[in-house]
Amino acid sequence: MVEGLDIKVEGGAYGIKVTQQGVFKDNLGKFKCAVCPECGYTETYIENPERVKKLIVDKK
Repeated sequence: MVEGLDIKVEGGAYGIKVTQQGVFKDNLGKFKCAVCPECGYTETYIENPERVKKLIVDKK
């Protein structure tokens, strides 16, 4: 898991973005949601985790 990220509401409240902490940091993606049609369980995820993976590589 990658920790130390921020969650921000987009302008006009049209979505939620995951960003690095701090001013002028990269947008890492928008939250998406999957819902089980049988039980209603929901899971949030970002569609393209490549930007998050890059954070791990950059720290090494």
